[in-house]
Amino acid sequence: MTEQNFKAASILLVDDDDVDAMGIERALKKMKLANPFYRARDGIEGLEMLRNKSIEQPYMLLLDLNMPRMTGIEMLKELRSDPTLRGTVVFVLTTSDEDQDKLAAYNEHIAGYIVKTKLDTGFDELLKLLDCYWRLVELPINE
Repeated sequence: MTEQNFKAASILLVDDDDVDAMGIERALKKMKLANPFYRARDGIEGLEMLRNKSIEQPYMLLLDLNMPRMTGIEMLKELRSDPTLRGTVVFVLTTSDEDQDKLAAYNEHIAGYIVKTKLDTGFDELLKLLDCYWRLVELPINE
């Protein structure tokens, strides 16, 4: 791929699992990706960060479904009902392999549903996917 003028997409992880957050940070460093990385521990904190514009744009969101205070599905519904955030690119990253969770997430227009246990080599595969995605896909900038 030729070098292009583009800004690395920020990654916001919304997940209460510290081990997974550290794994993603390690994979970013290992792969030498310069994407700004942010973390919220639940949907309420994630929405606050997005609404306060604490995240550099453009950005992609990695969202766990099973969290305290506000679940991932609840956060998705809130995102999609907010005119300034409804275009947020969201990948669900969860332990749930339940069809009902997949359907609920895709009904809220996610970009992909990734089950953590299927990531054989840790988070490297996920970050390769995200790296390719943000380089090829035009991400929205929320005003």
